[in-house]
Amino acid sequence: MTAREATAEVFWTAFRALPRASREAVLGRLLRDRRTREDFLDIAVSLARTSEKSIPYEKVRAHLRKTGRL
Repeated sequence: MTAREATAEVFWTAFRALPRASREAVLGRLLRDRRTREDFLDIAVSLARTSEKSIPYEKVRAHLRKTGRL
């Protein structure tokens, strides 16, 4: 386990040990920060889309050009 993973494990263990109201307060505080909220959303979307097939870059670029987004 790396130092980063060990630190994350300590924080996760402490978070899970908190009473429900305190966990909600911590999450609320995290989500009030715009950048952290965006990070959480990016992670959630990434996890939700892991089973999707990848699309070659050239195909994406051609689609963006066709639709005027590039």
